[in-house]
Amino acid sequence: MTPTPLAKNPGRIAPSLARLALCLGLCAAIAAVGGATTAPQIGSWYASLAKPAFTPPNGAFPIVWPALYGLIAVALWRLWDRAPASPQRRAALLTLGANLALNALWSPVFFGLHATKWGLAIILAMIATLVAAIIGAARADRLAAALLAPYLAWIVFAAALNAEIVRLNP
Repeated sequence: MTPTPLAKNPGRIAPSLARLALCLGLCAAIAAVGGATTAPQIGSWYASLAKPAFTPPNGAFPIVWPALYGLIAVALWRLWDRAPASPQRRAALLTLGANLALNALWSPVFFGLHATKWGLAIILAMIATLVAAIIGAARADRLAAALLAPYLAWIVFAAALNAEIVRLNP
């Protein structure tokens, strides 16, 4: 069954907005966990690491991540609220949920524990779960899948950065 467009069913707007708020809140909570463990390490431990030439300036991260979390939240909302119930939708939601759990874990491991190799393992798992989520989303809601593409590009870049940090800091 295809969801009824919100404009044709005004009684559906409040629950839909509540779901969007929950998705935004979840992504904000994940961002807060990451920020709380990352920020104290930027000027000390992270600054002391050897990093590759392609490392973005520290100021890029607080610009990129909020935009990505916004896209992730809208993709999650579309899958939850707009996509018809199907095995593909369920798979996309489960794998995106697994990806977000790994996302929440990466900063405490990499920055909090200074465990760069474990961070690399986590980010590689993030790529795998995100690819699976995008494949499922593409079958359930193409726009949701498209909204996740910039996140995948950034995570692949971040994995390369993480790998180089591991290599340069044995």
